[in-house]
Amino acid sequence: MIRNHIGVGVWSGSVTAAAAVLLVAISAQPASAQTAPAAAGTAVTFAKDVAPVLQKNCQGCHRPGDVAPMSLRTYEEVRPWARSIKAKVVAREMPPYRYDKIGIQHLKDDLRLSERDVQTIVRWVDSGAPLGNLADLPAPIQFPDTNKWTYAEQFGPPDVIVPTKPYTLPAQGQDRWWRPIVPVGVLEDRCIKAMAVKPSLKGRPAAHHANSDLMVPDEKSGSYITLERVSEYASGKTGEIVPPDGCRTLPANAMIRWDVHYWPYGEEVKDDVVELAFWFYPKGHQAKYKQDLKLYTLLMKGGELEIAPHGTAMTQGFHTFKTPVRIDSFQPHGHARLSGMTAEILYPDTGKLEMVSSVSNWTNAWHTSHVYDDDSAPLLPAGAVLVLTGYYDNTAKNKGNPDPDQWVGGGSRTSDEMSHAWITVTHLDDAGYKQILVGREAKASKTTTTTPQDQKQ
Repeated sequence: MIRNHIGVGVWSGSVTAAAAVLLVAISAQPASAQTAPAAAGTAVTFAKDVAPVLQKNCQGCHRPGDVAPMSLRTYEEVRPWARSIKAKVVAREMPPYRYDKIGIQHLKDDLRLSERDVQTIVRWVDSGAPLGNLADLPAPIQFPDTNKWTYAEQFGPPDVIVPTKPYTLPAQGQDRWWRPIVPVGVLEDRCIKAMAVKPSLKGRPAAHHANSDLMVPDEKSGSYITLERVSEYASGKTGEIVPPDGCRTLPANAMIRWDVHYWPYGEEVKDDVVELAFWFYPKGHQAKYKQDLKLYTLLMKGGELEIAPHGTAMTQGFHTFKTPVRIDSFQPHGHARLSGMTAEILYPDTGKLEMVSSVSNWTNAWHTSHVYDDDSAPLLPAGAVLVLTGYYDNTAKNKGNPDPDQWVGGGSRTSDEMSHAWITVTHLDDAGYKQILVGREAKASKTTTTTPQDQKQ
């Protein structure tokens, strides 16, 4: 369904004027698009104002036994970190959802703080971070088990869990790749409703990524052949839900070929296991279209990514489709030097270039899959071009750069760099494309008030 893409090489030296325009656009969002903070004369306290913000947006990770380095449940836990919290939320580095305020803004599981919440924290810290009246404290939230599956509360226990074979990672050393092949154990074709990858708690800091491919029996050769990518995990990603109209099939008698990239972090991880969980639609579920997850490159075939010491670079890739498609999610991928990525649509008939998504403060610590709301997912007519642009910063200004004195090239090691995006696409036909457009237009004509999501942005 996808044509071979046309690639454009790498521009070294200073980031181009396009990047400058992008940064100006990001910073020039109108104040009217933001929700105003509370009245300036109102006292801001932890108990009444800050604790609810932390409960809603932070404590899911900042609690004992979870991924965050400190707990933020009580005033005693939060107070020592007050200035750091202010700095992180003002810089939009926390919560870890790096997505700019241009392009499509209606996203599922959007973790970004509203401007009101940011200013609440700022005012609280600037006023000395007072506790306030204990009677104003909200009741503590009871969170699910830290090691619980992402979609367990929504869909119940997984229908199938496919673990890797155990692997022992040494405390010190270079990158390791673990590529076992394991059976799924499903004897009939099933449409996948959702899937999630879960590293072990101890292995989570070491699991840079964990990809999985479907392997199916080939009648001609009698052996297993690789069919397609089924899932992609990187630190920070929670999982994927497949829309009802876009089936992703788990074939009967399939095998999973794992590709787990480990990076030693100072502690031995013995007999580590990464797990992949599937939830299925009911038997007999019929979907109109096929959805897939693929790696979309930003380099021409045979092209090279090279970033000079203290230098910057840009990569760009172009992808077209034979049929109309719906882009369901967008996830930039790179390593320590990737600083931003955009997705745009070029309409050849009109020459219009439309911004879809922009991430200008990207970090290798959090690989977020940005999932569009059902009525906001980009629709591309046949022949439209998906334009992906990546920006790289090998200077000391890049906070995540381990060594700006090094030349950096493309490769799979943590010290190397990558240039692609993981994107889920539902492949439509002309009738389906028109039906979705008509449905959206009908909903838009009925909408006369501002939505809560608009207020948040």
